[in-house]
Amino acid sequence: MPSAKRAASGRAPKLGRRTPAPIVLHSAPLVLPIGADPLRGAAVAVRGERVLQVGLREELLAYFPVTREQRWPGMIVAGLVDACATAAVPPPGVTARAGVAADPAEPARLPGVSYVEVSYESEQVWEETGRDAVITAIREVDRPRTVGIAAYTPDPQVLEDVAVLARTFGLRLLADLDRHSPAALDEAGILGPHCHVACDRPLDPGERKLLRLRKSVVALCPSPPDDLPALLDEGNRVAFGTRAPASAGPVADLLALARSIRQYAKGRGQRSPGLDRRLVEAATLGGARALGMSSGAGRIGALGPGSRADFAVFDARGRYPYAALLSGAPCLATVVGGAVIGGAVVGGTVEGGAVVES
Repeated sequence: MPSAKRAASGRAPKLGRRTPAPIVLHSAPLVLPIGADPLRGAAVAVRGERVLQVGLREELLAYFPVTREQRWPGMIVAGLVDACATAAVPPPGVTARAGVAADPAEPARLPGVSYVEVSYESEQVWEETGRDAVITAIREVDRPRTVGIAAYTPDPQVLEDVAVLARTFGLRLLADLDRHSPAALDEAGILGPHCHVACDRPLDPGERKLLRLRKSVVALCPSPPDDLPALLDEGNRVAFGTRAPASAGPVADLLALARSIRQYAKGRGQRSPGLDRRLVEAATLGGARALGMSSGAGRIGALGPGSRADFAVFDARGRYPYAALLSGAPCLATVVGGAVIGGAVVGGTVEGGAVVES
């Protein structure tokens, strides 16, 4: 990093230029940026909605002209991403989600993708009324809000047209493996990096390979399939979702789902190296990949320079960070775009060099 003196030196803003937003430092005993190793005694420097840097607290305080510091207990982790959400209130720690929206034009509670459902049973009805209705719904959504199509139609011709429509408008696609096989989706042109599939059943080796080759993320919701270790070990992209059949009841949260998978695997004597880390990454970066929001400026699912300041704070402590996070630690706060939207401010803040206890 450049010297602290250079970073802290202030210059009078030129006329006509907007004054930069203040820099807020969120610090904690442990930070899990995801995509990089855990950091102890670390912090996240935030300006507005974006992360400036993740690093050791003392180094960031020396480098950046921090206006305020929020000191959290426990652990800061990149925000959880629900890849297949219900219409319910987001669980604690979730900072982005994807779900079928009754009206995609309505304001979203969280960033993510709102999907327009296409479930027309015949090509005739789709051509007469459905196609125009879907196009109208897509055009009425305010940009840069991300929209997509949930390809739930049983008609193969409609499915093919939906794939064409998605590519024409640059839309995300969501499919359900309870409705279609991976082979049928691939034949229609649905699968690809722009598509993720909801899955709560085991997949055979051929299905896993096809999804892997097409780079389609598999969103597990809500119960873990028997082949989960194979999905992870073979390199499939995996995410989690809270959507569940009405008979199954609501899923408490994404980490509860990850924890149940961990217990299930250990109960069957399945020892997958790095399982805890991969489960946490599925709940964060995996979900971001499913939504097509894991790269570029404003990316989510991992914390780093240029990413959105989306993260959660958990009262998790211990020698093994990922295991501690999956131990059932309570969520203390949820931060979206640099703003605390859930939980209470715990700990202290530093303003003008003085520590103010909350």
